[in-house]
Amino acid sequence: MGTAAGASAIQCRGEKIVNLDNVRVVLVGPLYGGNVGSVCRAMANMGLSDLAIVPERSLNMDEARMMACHATDILESRSTHTTLKEAVEDCGVVMGTSARTGLYRQHAKTPREWAPTVLADTSRGRVALVFGREDKGLTNEELSVCSRIIQIPTSDSYTSLNLSQAVMVCCYEIFVAADLYEPPIEKSPLAPTAFRERMFDIWRALLLMIGFMGDDKCDHMMQGFRRVMGRGAVTEDDVRIMIGVARQAEWAAEHLQESLKAEGDKGEKAEQ
Repeated sequence: MGTAAGASAIQCRGEKIVNLDNVRVVLVGPLYGGNVGSVCRAMANMGLSDLAIVPERSLNMDEARMMACHATDILESRSTHTTLKEAVEDCGVVMGTSARTGLYRQHAKTPREWAPTVLADTSRGRVALVFGREDKGLTNEELSVCSRIIQIPTSDSYTSLNLSQAVMVCCYEIFVAADLYEPPIEKSPLAPTAFRERMFDIWRALLLMIGFMGDDKCDHMMQGFRRVMGRGAVTEDDVRIMIGVARQAEWAAEHLQESLKAEGDKGEKAEQ
């Protein structure tokens, strides 16, 4: 099975080996092509690519392709099976999702709780995540094929999740646990106090110039201004931008005054 764009079959994080290609998403009796397409998109977002459908029936594939967006490769490479047992026969671990509670579901855990176990299992074999029908979920017989049960936390007032949303929640927790995401890093260093003080001096002069505050309330108003600016202008790039805004505003104010003065002089000459 091919790997979705941007996904890597095997990646290492420290001593941990992550093999997301060994995670298979199994849809049992999906009713709507749009949901299947949305599942493909969710899988691609989270670096998974192995999709199985049991059985496929007559899904609207045009709708599926539309909802898959740029994950049509997952849709087109899906495998289809007659029974759930056939779909998971090469999987060492089979995990079924269920919103219902009961005697045989007491060992259920949330996707977040299962995620580290799933990742550990992928280093040794294939793991199946099984999702039931949009209207009925998985039957007891189908759940009996599963060695583990996943229960997604929801409000007691409405426990039913859309199929693609359920897949996204489970895949997301696995992806996050895999520690593959590298968040953006702020490249600009923190602004030194002297640089920030220069910014405040420039803004103080500007605010006085445009009449935002008078000399009698200047210190009081600057305390509030410092508090507001201190929350956002923390890096050197931030401070440079705010200084640039102040300089431009000062230039504009000076030119406006010159223009008004010029207009006034013209008016006086016309009256004479």
